Amino acid sequence: MQKEEMVLKYINKIIFLFMTVVGTLGNMSVSVNYMFSWWGSPEKKPIHVILIHLAFTNIIILLTKGLPKTVTAFCLRNFLDDIGCKIIVYLTRVARGLSICTSSFLTVVQAIIISPRASGWRRLRTKSAWHILPFLLFFWILNGLISMNLIHSITSTGLNMSHLSNSNNYCYFMQESQEIKWIVLPLMVLRDAVFQGAMGGASGYMVFLLHKHHQHVLYLQNSKLLYRTPPELRAAQSVLLLMLCFVFFYWTDCAFSLILSLSSRDNTLIANTQEFLALGYATFSPLVLIHRDRLLVECWYVQMEKLRKCLSHLYVQ
Repeated sequence: MQKEEMVLKYINKIIFLFMTVVGTLGNMSVSVNYMFSWWGSPEKKPIHVILIHLAFTNIIILLTKGLPKTVTAFCLRNFLDDIGCKIIVYLTRVARGLSICTSSFLTVVQAIIISPRASGWRRLRTKSAWHILPFLLFFWILNGLISMNLIHSITSTGLNMSHLSNSNNYCYFMQESQEIKWIVLPLMVLRDAVFQGAMGGASGYMVFLLHKHHQHVLYLQNSKLLYRTPPELRAAQSVLLLMLCFVFFYWTDCAFSLILSLSSRDNTLIANTQEFLALGYATFSPLVLIHRDRLLVECWYVQMEKLRKCLSHLYVQ
């Protein structure tokens, strides 16, 4: 029995470390690539701003949730004091809300971009990428306010409280008043419902438009005419894959959290699985973008071309 527990703990350590490192590097690659595209392109695309923000949000989740969990899994000393614990847990909650809001916003903006010219949605298309920034600022303010209660209800387990069962290994959640619970919980549920409803509606609209496009392509192929898929539609397909990834990890995380809350005894396997699922979207969403849009290949190609031109220029001189 002890041998099985040691093996499970070792696997737990490796998975936490793998997800934190791979997810952080993947999100950094995505954000750097889109920053290069932003600065190097005369046309500033709103989608690039949203994807940079999503990657930044994912990095916050991985560093504030994944890194402390990795430290705990390797049985290292709790490095967080009371203030550090409040900051870490607060940023984790804010970043989770930002992930929901940004993913939903990304879907809606992409649906507007690919909407037909005659559609009324086309009028909502942003003419400048800078118009995106007020929405992102609103998401920060909204989620920052919703998560304010954590500042008063979180303390470090290092403060002689490690024996308490309500501990999250490195931080302890103190009991809140019923009034605060009934204010914060409905706000969180309302936020998730509104933004996921918008995400579902925009995703359904994109699926409808992509289906029409597919039928159009089949008609052109039967007519033996050449046709190239517009980049906006390829981007829409990538966004839909991201949304499928988000929905899978969000709802499986919710399901495992519900099982844990209803369980009468501690279940380490379910608890660890739920922690992995909480990091899943932040870890794998950049990999979807890298694979789908060939981000790293294009980024390296551009940098190598610049280096080649620079070296050829020096050689001519």
